[in-house]
Parts: sequence; C-alpha cells; structure tokens
Amino acid sequence: MAALITRSNPPAVREPTGYTHAIRVSGDTRRLIVSGQVGMALDGTVPSSGEGQIAQAFANLRAVLSANGMGVENIVKTTIFLTDRGLLDSFRSSRAAVFGEHAPASTLLFVAGLADPRFVVEIEAEAVA
Repeated sequence: MAALITRSNPPAVREPTGYTHAIRVSGDTRRLIVSGQVGMALDGTVPSSGEGQIAQAFANLRAVLSANGMGVENIVKTTIFLTDRGLLDSFRSSRAAVFGEHAPASTLLFVAGLADPRFVVEIEAEAVA
C-alpha cells in the first residue's frame, strides 16, 4: 500500500491560508527529511534580492526532492525562517506558486539571522512517498 496523506483542518481551529493544520501519513512510506535550503545557487552566488533568494531556496528544495524521487506534492511539513518581515508577502506569493492547492503543515519564524549574514530565507521540509 502506498503512502496515504490525509489533510485536516478541524472546525474548532481557525481556517488556515496556504497551509494545513495537520497531516496524517499512513501506509507504507518513505520519509525524507530535507535540511534547510537557502537562496544560494550551485555556483555559490546569492541573489541580492529577498525575492531572488526565496525563488532560489524553492528551486534548491525541488532539486533535493527530485534527487530522491519526490516532488513538492510529497511535502507534508515545512519550516520557514525569514530575517525580514517585509518579505512575508513575497514569500506567501512564492509559496502559493510552488504549492498551488497542495498545502503542507507549516511553521513560519522570523529570526535575527541565519548561518551566513547574506541569507534572508531558509526552508526545511519533510516529505513522504
């Protein structure tokens, strides 16, 4: 039996926008834990804009998933770290474009900094297939 992913937004909790409150995974599954992906390209460059870094971080996330035989539809949980509250709308727009109707469970944190002071975003994920 393949992995069965069931999303749940209980009526006693406010309806989320762009994410799901709970994900239940059952059946035979492969679980992939993805380290935080930042906005650094393969050649080591870091886009100067926050929007560019968000796009690169999502591209890196997709590459890790693909290398493991999965796609964004397999993601059941994300944790996002942003260093600038001004990037929230850009992040939400990018997230909507990447995930579409697929809304994983998610946590978003604003932090003082990341591993490299140039980084403004980091995206962790858990996926199942």
